[in-house]
Amino acid sequence: MSVFSITHHKCGSVVAVWKIEETEDELRRQCAVPQSELEEMSYISNPQRRLERLAVRVLLNNVLGEKVYLGYHDNGRPFLLNNVANISITHTRQFAAIIYHPTFDVGIDMESLSRNFDAVETRALSDDERDYLSGKHRHAQLCLIWCAKEALCKRLSEPGLDFAAQIHIEKFTPKKKGKLAATYTDSDGAQTEFTPHYTIVEDHAMVWVAM
Repeated sequence: MSVFSITHHKCGSVVAVWKIEETEDELRRQCAVPQSELEEMSYISNPQRRLERLAVRVLLNNVLGEKVYLGYHDNGRPFLLNNVANISITHTRQFAAIIYHPTFDVGIDMESLSRNFDAVETRALSDDERDYLSGKHRHAQLCLIWCAKEALCKRLSEPGLDFAAQIHIEKFTPKKKGKLAATYTDSDGAQTEFTPHYTIVEDHAMVWVAM
């Protein structure tokens, strides 16, 4: 498999998606992984997690065209050791995806539409958000709201965010692709508006945010 999709956006961000269909050995042959990270991966007992990590590696090599040295902040946010650009990463059993921007902070999240989002509705949505859920679109709305809040959490890199109280997604009707209106309220009560973008990739929802 090659890159499933790569999209350049007007703001300068690049979103790339890889469909995971290879074996672990096949992915290893397609990317250059620093020895330190190979050693780290050897301690991951779950083979699916290793596949997902390697798929991200292949994507980074394809997008950046160079050997990438990847690190993680204490809060889990990834960063490039040999490049000043900002990245965010997400992966599922079937896909890996990244967003890249040379200067702006970014965030991305992807989830299978087959996932059960009942717990998300209970702990991550405000009363206003629960009120606008519709029977016909309810599941897709829950999935996209969750992905949007996760992507914003990664973009903001603020520990301990209360998804229900601090991130609000305005009412929307899901489509194949589109934009959402989001408002983040910080601990001092100041509000910032964001415009997450989304698309449906086969049976998955993907949401990303930059700027």
